[in-house]
Amino acid sequence: MKHLLSLETMPREAMEQVLRDGASFKQQRGNPARLPLAGQTWALIFSKSSTRTRVSFEVGIHELGGRPLFLNANDIQLGRGEPIKDTARVLGRMVRGAVIRTYAQSDVEEFATYSGIPTVNALTDDEHPCQVLTDIFTFQEKRGSIQGKVVTFVGDGACNMPVSWIFAAAKLGFELRIAAPKAFQPSPDILRRAGGKVHVTEDLPAAAEGADLLYTDVWVSMGKEAEAAERIRILGGYQINGALVKRAKPQALVMHCLPAYRGKEIDEETFEAHAATIFEQAENRLHLQKSILNWIVS
Repeated sequence: MKHLLSLETMPREAMEQVLRDGASFKQQRGNPARLPLAGQTWALIFSKSSTRTRVSFEVGIHELGGRPLFLNANDIQLGRGEPIKDTARVLGRMVRGAVIRTYAQSDVEEFATYSGIPTVNALTDDEHPCQVLTDIFTFQEKRGSIQGKVVTFVGDGACNMPVSWIFAAAKLGFELRIAAPKAFQPSPDILRRAGGKVHVTEDLPAAAEGADLLYTDVWVSMGKEAEAAERIRILGGYQINGALVKRAKPQALVMHCLPAYRGKEIDEETFEAHAATIFEQAENRLHLQKSILNWIVS
């Protein structure tokens, strides 16, 4: 049985298949060659709010022939303290798969262990594998293979997004630079586990020099709202703007996983100049979710 819980544990061959098949699902939308989820009901269990992830998975499951069943964690017994393993053992007898967006990585892993059904990590505090696969797909769609290229992540380098980028870099053979203040750099343990060509620095201009892709995310992730003022103070200089873009390659892409807070992690002018790429990146969530689901059930 297949799961997508982390890019750390996802085989390189599987990543390459998902990226390759994503193009077919995009081209075939509205005229599918097959419906791999026909007759299946998949649960979407979300403890965190969502726009792109929820819509792309609901529409994707439907377009693959299945039925999405959205379950807000506060509306089921999880919200009243039922153990994850008990919810998992119940749902595992009623649905064919689960997509989970929550806080603790251990909750997704425990659900997969006890449910006996394919499980997808749709975001935890530790990783966001579906998003990073989509980002790589979007890059390759526009610039060819990511192997050997330079990706620069700007901002909070210790959150789920850069962690998933770190594991992807080692497996797909690109250079990752993380520009972040000391307090927001990834742990040495993650860097050691991942291997690959990953450089972490406080020097933002140097990290952007000659990059093929500049990437950023919000400074205040969900669940970190109490730290907002301190985070904004420390991360204040780590912004993608026109001056930084000039340090990258002339045809460098600028990407953001959204939602974007203009004037913080990216300025308004730069965001709008690269909006076509950013919103195609958002659209591609749908095509990659379908490819991920297809890989899981194949």
